[in-house]
Amino acid sequence: MAHERILQQLRRPVSVDEYREIRETWKRHSIAEDARDIPGLISTLTDDCVYELMESGRCWEGHVGATAFYRELLGAFPHIVFDLTDIVIGPQGVCEMADVTGTNLGSWLGGAATRRSVRWQVVILFPWDSQAWLFTGEKVWSHSDDPDTVAILAGAI
Repeated sequence: MAHERILQQLRRPVSVDEYREIRETWKRHSIAEDARDIPGLISTLTDDCVYELMESGRCWEGHVGATAFYRELLGAFPHIVFDLTDIVIGPQGVCEMADVTGTNLGSWLGGAATRRSVRWQVVILFPWDSQAWLFTGEKVWSHSDDPDTVAILAGAI
C-alpha cells in the first residue's frame, strides 16, 4: 500500500553518517556520469536497481538494465550535459533538477538519430536503500516546451 510506504519514508531516521554517505554516493554517481564511466555509475546502485522514465513508463532493471540504459543514453546523446539547478538530499535519497543539453547522434528508445541539438529539463529521484547504502535506481521526469524535443525524448522520431 502506497500510504504505508510513504509513512515509512517520512519516519526514516536521519543519521549524519548516512547523510554523508548518500551525498558522497551521489557525487560519485555524478562524477562517473560526467566521465562516461558506466562501471562507476553501476557501483552506486543496488543489484535490483530500476531505471524508469516516468512519462513513458519505460524501465530497465538490475545492473544489466542500468548498463543498457546508460549505453543507449550516452550513445544517443554522447555529449549530454546536466547543469544542476536544484538538489535535495535526505534519508530517502536525492532529488535533483537539471537543465539538460545534448545533440541526438544515435538511436534513443527506438527513434533514429536526428542530429538535432536539444534542451530540456529533468527531475531525477535517486531512491536510497538504507540497508545496502546504495541507490535503488532513478525515476526520471523530463520536460520541454519544444514539441520536436518531446518527440525525440519519447523515441517518436
